[in-house]
Amino acid sequence: MMRDEQLNSLPQPPHRYDGIAKVTGTAKYAAEFREPFPRKDLVYAYMVQSTIATGTIKSIDTRTAERASGVITVLTPFNAPRLPSNSSRPAGRHISILQDANVHYNGQPIAVVVARSLDEAMQAARLLNITYNEEPRLLNFMGRLKEARPPKNPGRGVKKVRGDLDAALARGTVTVDNTYITPLQNHNPMEPHTTLAWWETGVPGQLAGRGGDAEKLNVYDSTQSISGDRATLANIFSLPAENVHVMNPYVGGGFGSKGSTWSHVVLCAMAARVVQKPVQLALARPQMFGPVGGRPGTVNRIRIAATSDGKLTAIQHDATMTTSVMEDFVEPIILPARMLYSSDANSTSTAMVDMNIGVGTYMRAPGESSGTAVFEIAMDELAEKLNLDPVQLRLINHADNNPDENRPWTSKHLRECYTEAAERFGWTHARQRNPMPGQLVEGNNLIGYGMATATYPANRSAAQAIVRFMPNGRVYVGCGSQELGTGTYTIMAQTAAEELGIDPLKIDVALGDSTLPHAPVSGGSQSAASVCPAVLEACKQAKLKAIALIIADPKSPLHGAVADDVDVRGGRVFLKKDPSRGETLVALMTRNSNQSEADPIEALGSAQPSADRNEYSSQSFGAVFAEVAVDRDTRMVKVRRIVATYDIGTLMNRQTGINQLQGGIVWGVGFALTEATIIDPITGRPANGNLADYHVPVNADIGTLDVTVLNIPDTKFNPLGARGIGEIGITGVPAAVANAVYNATGIRVRSYPITPDKLLRS
Repeated sequence: MMRDEQLNSLPQPPHRYDGIAKVTGTAKYAAEFREPFPRKDLVYAYMVQSTIATGTIKSIDTRTAERASGVITVLTPFNAPRLPSNSSRPAGRHISILQDANVHYNGQPIAVVVARSLDEAMQAARLLNITYNEEPRLLNFMGRLKEARPPKNPGRGVKKVRGDLDAALARGTVTVDNTYITPLQNHNPMEPHTTLAWWETGVPGQLAGRGGDAEKLNVYDSTQSISGDRATLANIFSLPAENVHVMNPYVGGGFGSKGSTWSHVVLCAMAARVVQKPVQLALARPQMFGPVGGRPGTVNRIRIAATSDGKLTAIQHDATMTTSVMEDFVEPIILPARMLYSSDANSTSTAMVDMNIGVGTYMRAPGESSGTAVFEIAMDELAEKLNLDPVQLRLINHADNNPDENRPWTSKHLRECYTEAAERFGWTHARQRNPMPGQLVEGNNLIGYGMATATYPANRSAAQAIVRFMPNGRVYVGCGSQELGTGTYTIMAQTAAEELGIDPLKIDVALGDSTLPHAPVSGGSQSAASVCPAVLEACKQAKLKAIALIIADPKSPLHGAVADDVDVRGGRVFLKKDPSRGETLVALMTRNSNQSEADPIEALGSAQPSADRNEYSSQSFGAVFAEVAVDRDTRMVKVRRIVATYDIGTLMNRQTGINQLQGGIVWGVGFALTEATIIDPITGRPANGNLADYHVPVNADIGTLDVTVLNIPDTKFNPLGARGIGEIGITGVPAAVANAVYNATGIRVRSYPITPDKLLRS
């Protein structure tokens, strides 16, 4: 059987690896751990936040709070332990850890109360008497666009021009030139951020590589990057990395918000060091708005020019976005305009408007979600002006190579995505889409159809994994990655099972522990593409060790055999030409052990991007079609169905993979219709900083989701042919919904979310 055929038939376990633990409640999240210390030793911290947008803290009177029931200590900028001068910007992120009295936004952490119970800590926080020196605030984004400046560290948001833009615009016979707006948004994973920290003293000095005893910091944290947590905490507290132990076997969703080490993680560790007890600091839902990042708001001028036959001559996308006064976070919203379609000329730029808000951060499909949300509306408008079908316009301008980097793709099958999804949706059926808006009516509903292109980069980083053949016949697989609900446990088990030829249920997977081999942050849709090749390599190395052991063993049936003639599958080591000659791994390990219990056969595997990675561009693509119904009276929008097809390489696991894509689509519906963080223009406080007012879609908001993947391996990208899928699902969906709403109503909304008031004619 060819390798490609094998990849399309990976062994599928009967359920998610972690499914039983989650549905039975035995899966533990950061807030649920109480070991290894006695339960009575655990104390609780509550993070106090500023109530002004900008200024300085004049004083914090803690006397009443300190006398309150159960209070152990109150940490403020005036008594908190001093940390190294660079500690407020670990890994380039600005965090507030009580090192000065400056206030940069409403909701900034400014104190921590530690008490015997969370209720006592929260009550004492209300007793703090805090006075401020307020300063003029920077809050009005839309009113201050003229103050926009270039990014301090532009990264992928740097201004970039390809070709002669003015000449290309002049050659176009049809032009779209409009402004599109996306709002501030905040993550709302099911599990809010939680950290539990405790210190050990008297750790042997050799652990730190120095004489004497040392401290060790232990942390349970709901993080997308245990390695990032470890490095940041080691840096801040001046510890060797090996003296920081970070654990999180399960994360209740992250979506980018848990990709950085935020203030509460450091404050929890600081409090634990001060009180010399284990401390838990769990954020309340309103505390998720500000201190742990969010998606910047943007204003986008997009110009597209084309000839009468639909060929694009020029693309221009100039983005202006919100940024915190503390640091620039550049949402790379201009990337889809750079690479999605071919054109003679292309120009993109990014500008920032300083605001007294929390720092921006990665939010599911950062850049591409917002970028496709605006750019794909502009493409729909261009198709209408050209009297072209929107799918046809995209096919005419299909980019066979990456126009931004002038490189070939490792693999691209976007045309097939358009064809398959359009056929399943019924796009070309006469009744399914009338290009003239507002023509299809069902009862009191206006029906509309829209489509858009989805895309997200294929990312991959270096990773390591360990594999052990155990004396009990099972296989242990370990990697310092994270399980965010995306199915990492499951696909690690599958990868090992496929390479070793055993049942996935015989694989024991460990992750979420910084003592395991290194893996990258679970962000940028890179975990599957990074971790699974490392698992694959570790399996191969373990097989080589088993083969070396059996051919060197005088008592083995394969003693003296040539290594290339021997294989390991199904728990046996055997001769390829005569599989009956061989023995089980258990027998081999038992015979070669000097102890009462056999030693495992263990190997470390490493994998990294290929040496020729700079010769290609790697990207995932998809086609999204949406049907909406808009109530003629209330203008409420109902998404009745979404049909999508994706080119994401090998689908590692159908259950977890399709679930990821569906979850992204649901978020895309929220982006389109409901999600926006409203900043009070007077106080700077999020006015809807809770799940009652920050509206995310629920089951009743979602119609039929019809999702498929092409399942064509991209082996130029990695050995498994698999690209990440955690983020592409959201891309394209907002624009598909927006274009469908226009097709239903004839009202073009260019400012998200598309709420009923924007669909009411004056």
